[in-house]
Amino acid sequence: MRLPRIRKELWFGFALMALIVLPTFWFLPAPWNMGSGHLGLLMLSLVVVAIMLGFPTAFTLMGMGVLFAWLAYRFQSPETAVRQTLDLMVQRTYAVMTNDVLISIPLFVFMGYLVERAALIEKLFRSLHLAIGRIPGSLAVATLATCAVFATATGIIGAVVTLMGLLALPAMLRSRYDVRLSAGVITAGGCLGILIPPSVLLILYGATASVSVVQLYAGAFFPGLMLAGLYVAYVVLRAWLNPSLAPVPPPEERRVELPAWMERIAPDQKRLAVPALVGALRSGGAGVSRGKIVGQLAIALVPVLLVAAPLVAVHQTATTVEVMDTGGLQEIGEEEAASEATDEGVQEAGVQEPAADGVQEPPTDGVQEPPTDGVQEPPSGGGEEAAAQAAAAAPSGEPAAAPAAAAAGASPPAPPPDRRVPAPTWFWLLLAAGGAGLVLNYSIFSVERFQVFKLLLTSFFPLSALILSVLGTIIFGWATPTEAAAMGAAGGLILAAAYGKLKLGVIRESAFLTAKTTAMVAWLFVGSSIFSAAFALLGGQEVIEHWVLSLNMTPVQFMLLAQFIIFILGWPLEWTEIIVIFMPIFLPLLGHFHVDPLFFGLLVALNLQTAFLSPPVAMAAFYLKGVAPPHVTLNQIFAGMMPFMAIQVLALALLYLFPGIGLWLPRILYGN
Repeated sequence: MRLPRIRKELWFGFALMALIVLPTFWFLPAPWNMGSGHLGLLMLSLVVVAIMLGFPTAFTLMGMGVLFAWLAYRFQSPETAVRQTLDLMVQRTYAVMTNDVLISIPLFVFMGYLVERAALIEKLFRSLHLAIGRIPGSLAVATLATCAVFATATGIIGAVVTLMGLLALPAMLRSRYDVRLSAGVITAGGCLGILIPPSVLLILYGATASVSVVQLYAGAFFPGLMLAGLYVAYVVLRAWLNPSLAPVPPPEERRVELPAWMERIAPDQKRLAVPALVGALRSGGAGVSRGKIVGQLAIALVPVLLVAAPLVAVHQTATTVEVMDTGGLQEIGEEEAASEATDEGVQEAGVQEPAADGVQEPPTDGVQEPPTDGVQEPPSGGGEEAAAQAAAAAPSGEPAAAPAAAAAGASPPAPPPDRRVPAPTWFWLLLAAGGAGLVLNYSIFSVERFQVFKLLLTSFFPLSALILSVLGTIIFGWATPTEAAAMGAAGGLILAAAYGKLKLGVIRESAFLTAKTTAMVAWLFVGSSIFSAAFALLGGQEVIEHWVLSLNMTPVQFMLLAQFIIFILGWPLEWTEIIVIFMPIFLPLLGHFHVDPLFFGLLVALNLQTAFLSPPVAMAAFYLKGVAPPHVTLNQIFAGMMPFMAIQVLALALLYLFPGIGLWLPRILYGN
């Protein structure tokens, strides 16, 4: 009987499992010499193998945790081991249920699914492609830009890769793009949601490491943009060096359809839009109503508003100096000046200073009699007249008594107005740059580009406004992540309604997918919590810490080792499993090596994108394969992802060498 031939992927998986299990049994002592810490290491190896064999991650963690927690309690007290294990399960589950940070996960996921079903992505991809059609590899660049925007809105990797596989991959194949480059662009761009906020990974890491999700979002903003920029630079450079990999799309792919009324106003698509609209308004509109022309002219002037509004705000901030109201308090130096002035007044009045050689005798003229006119009556006027008379009666150079004015009923002085200063030089340079940009824009703002701009207004700007409102309220501290997520979910409903997609079926499907994703994340967190508790009870963490500290590594060596282990774990495991299983092992070691948990989390988030881009798991490849044409093979998709994995390693090195890329914004906003 001939045995069936085993596929290469199975051999690779078996080899990885052997590399995990065999060293574990090699380094462990004999079973009769094992301690509880060795059982913890055995549990860690077994759970990785079980996940690689295909068992559900959450319930594998839960089952292993319950079994080994019972063993740990049995070593201590066999009579109460079962009760203590059940108590541990309840306590850990309740702790996850009461974690406020996790509430934002279903809200962000619901927002993403609503945005996906609002039909914005197809318009966004089309408008971006038309807007950057002259750039080498424009279709690939538009795909990356769409993936970045969509990933920012949803953070759901599978949804981004699947949808872009349906939209962008056929368009790139019709334009004779290289299959490997096309597949790599879609899979790499779809994984940007792991790093770019709002990211579910960052929420899970923040809940695991007790790090502020707000600061994680602020720190991940620029690294995410850096990684997306590196992707775009690679695609443009490669398309420029080898145009056969990314040919110019055919004319029908680049044609902009103009409405009939616009063709009557400007039959030539290359004519400048603003002069054409102004000329049509003067001549009567060529059968087009004046109101429509005025409305289109207002849309054409939107770039002026987009440049002028920030410049006005910057000018207001740069030229206004806030004057603090001291409320009568004297600054340092004023007290000495006042004292000197008082001494001079006393000397002028005839009172002598005491000599340095002893106490002086009082003056010989004796004590003066009081004035003969008696005590004066208070003025009959109001408080203001009394204050004025007191100020007039006071000697020159002496201020009127503030307590007397307050006693007379005078109102407290108004705070001083803010002081205005001339605008600095850099503002005028910024104004000149903005003006030059507007002049350049309107010199090439043809009727065709005006139509593309309107497509961007209906696709890119609404989604960007939603994203900026959600992230802005989080980063600037105006709302918690949960509150901002609720606002984003409401914004997703409004966008879906604005585009006529808010139907019962869409809401029901989005709610079902949200519940499915949230349940997976919640059970995964429960399982990881029980697993971590069992690992700590067995003392596995102490064994690992003792081994790591015995190596006498420097902080740099520790960081390199930790990131290398996470990179290798990204091959057989997904990012969720790495976060919930291995982060609790690394986190206690950060304090010994003086590593900021926030910075470590940014490195981990950037590194864990390899979990979706590295075989044999590479879930992004399988998502794309499920919607790709039959002739696109899995090996081609894997080959296309490899250059982008190298770019991720480069981005990881840049972030490590220049920590300010990730830490500058949190330090500016929160003073860390």
